[in-house]
Amino acid sequence: MTIRIAVFDAYGTLFDVAAAARRAASEPNSTALATHWQALAQIWRDKQLQYTWLRAITGAHTDFWHVTTEALDYALEATGLGGDDALRSRLLALYRELDAYPEVPAMLQALRQAGLRSAILSNGSPDMLQAAVETAGLGADLDAILSVESVGVFKPDSRVYDLVGEHFGCNRSDVLFVSSNGWDAAGASGYGFETVWVNRAGLPVDRLPWRPAHVLPDLTRIPELASTR
Repeated sequence: MTIRIAVFDAYGTLFDVAAAARRAASEPNSTALATHWQALAQIWRDKQLQYTWLRAITGAHTDFWHVTTEALDYALEATGLGGDDALRSRLLALYRELDAYPEVPAMLQALRQAGLRSAILSNGSPDMLQAAVETAGLGADLDAILSVESVGVFKPDSRVYDLVGEHFGCNRSDVLFVSSNGWDAAGASGYGFETVWVNRAGLPVDRLPWRPAHVLPDLTRIPELASTR
């Protein structure tokens, strides 16, 4: 098997989804959030993912920004911070400027130097993804930014993974797919990609019909792994 293209999930894989709440909590006059930001960030992320799955199953698609705002509203209410419109607006603004994980720029540059192509394949809407990529300064090292909005359904629907082959004209076996979401790595494994689960939290492997081919603690070894396949 020869890997030609490294394809990355965006949120939680390249971009730190807790960064918005963490940054807001460090700002002046954020005493209430400073106490609850970790819980809020976790609930926000959990609900964001759950809403994508439910919408995919029921055919009630909407764009990821709408899902993100609804998940935040739930998280704010659940942590006793509902009704603070200024905080809500600040968190949403920061979500468009999420920090990339520290190893990401060098990792993408190493892939390009090795002659490999790289892309994002994400639930995110195109404007969200473009804003995150520009904020992190990653655009020069990505060959494509692919959004589920092209097919109107969220991962792990196979139509989303089809976007890679349609864009690059490649076979499934040409792709190394990288995600921090165990369910996403599993879905991509079942689809036929070689997969990496970036397990930053040291969690157990999900009990699903498919398993990731590789489990790594971060993205540092991706260029090495891709170059040896």
